[in-house]
Amino acid sequence: MPVELAVVDGICEGYPPETFLTVNMHQPDGGVKLYYAWTAGGKPLGDRIDQLAVASGLDAADWLHIGDRQKDVFHGGRIKVEAYALRPVLADVHGRRAEPGGAPGGPAPGRRGGRREPEAASAYLAPWMAGIRPGSGPPSTMTVLFS
Repeated sequence: MPVELAVVDGICEGYPPETFLTVNMHQPDGGVKLYYAWTAGGKPLGDRIDQLAVASGLDAADWLHIGDRQKDVFHGGRIKVEAYALRPVLADVHGRRAEPGGAPGGPAPGRRGGRREPEAASAYLAPWMAGIRPGSGPPSTMTVLFS
């Protein structure tokens, strides 16, 4: 593990400030270890983006859309790095809140389907989950995800 953390630190040094990184290290046994990292100034800017996005009513589907637009992916051996330059992400978050319902002109292509999937999952699971109390075991996790 200390060696992997040193590798992640080395990867961070190759990216500019205000970047959020996810580092996937594929293991020989088929598993993957996932590390999150910030370059200099990234954590406070990321927190600011999160606060603005939540206050603006953006949801996970918005994050997937914005992240997909701003993601830079690098593959090297058994390592995959996804880097998100946070200034463009901040600009996208500001743009998405410009009008109710998302960006000017409505949801961006690919965004519209993001709302249908959670709605469909909630409708499918609702009858099954009707009698589940929070804290009653593993199914309560599903309650949290879809409430």
